[in-house]
Amino acid sequence: MKRIIWIVMAVCWMLTTTGCVFYTTGETEVGVRTRKFSFSGKGVEDKAYAPGSTYIFMPFINDWHTFDTKLQNLEMVFEQTRGDRRTRDDLLFKTIDGNDISLDVIIAYRIDAEKAPFILQTVADNDRTLRDKIVRTIARSKPRDIFGELTTEEFYVADSREKQAQRAKDVLQEILGPMGIVVEKVLTKDYRFNKEYQKAIEDKKVADQQVQKNKSAQHAALEEYKRKLEEAKGEVNKLIADADGVFRKAKIEADVYYEKQMLLAEAIKAEGIAEAKGIQEMNNALAGSGGEALVKLRIAEALQNKKIMLLPVSEGGMNLKTTDINQLINTMGVKSLAGEK
Repeated sequence: MKRIIWIVMAVCWMLTTTGCVFYTTGETEVGVRTRKFSFSGKGVEDKAYAPGSTYIFMPFINDWHTFDTKLQNLEMVFEQTRGDRRTRDDLLFKTIDGNDISLDVIIAYRIDAEKAPFILQTVADNDRTLRDKIVRTIARSKPRDIFGELTTEEFYVADSREKQAQRAKDVLQEILGPMGIVVEKVLTKDYRFNKEYQKAIEDKKVADQQVQKNKSAQHAALEEYKRKLEEAKGEVNKLIADADGVFRKAKIEADVYYEKQMLLAEAIKAEGIAEAKGIQEMNNALAGSGGEALVKLRIAEALQNKKIMLLPVSEGGMNLKTTDINQLINTMGVKSLAGEK
């Protein structure tokens, strides 16, 4: 420990006697050294010294500058209690259709650490000068032109403002990028029109919303009508389908009954034809020479085992007045006896 203390004291004595000075950088700062006199050449050293470090250089013949590399916001807003200035600082311009408008804009940027020596040599020697003289001046000029391309109505559309903000960011990067400044974002906040015109626009917006509401209601009514129409069509189609089903069923039943009756009629017709042919054949047989004999045979067969009584007939019928009953009884009795024998 004593040895360490002696070493530190020796270094401090050497620095004191030689006139060397400590130079430091903050956690987000980079340092740039400038040689005022040197045998190897004077001027800004092309080297950025790392953040959070301490360096020792000879005084008088060296100069030292630091630049903050953290993300910074340049706020140009209407409110006087915030932003870079304690006065009204928003952007004033006209829309492409000629209306006055003011717009709050925030520019987010940072310094490219590798280009810190270039910034010191050609742009600015400190952060404040860089912010006020370079970034602010350009940031208040170009965005006016870009946002002025919008119409009054387009300012109410967030996508339109965002699109122009991206364009403003790209344009600023093209200008400030070669100076060692990186533009990360261009943000838009509140915007304001002339009070009378603002009220007219708001009234128009309310009217447009009412019109849109009416259109939506009309569209909803139309859709409801279409829905009910489709339901009615569906019901009609169902009734038609049911009627078609009943008709087809009745038609099928009628066709089956008709076919059945047709087959029955065909059978009856065939049976009648066969029977007619039989009668025809019978008539043909009876009309021949054997017909009379066949008739007699059939009559004999019909009279076989039948009792036959002969009665006197006169005047178209049996006349009991002229009939000899006794003789009739005798005759029947003799025949009866003859039959028993």
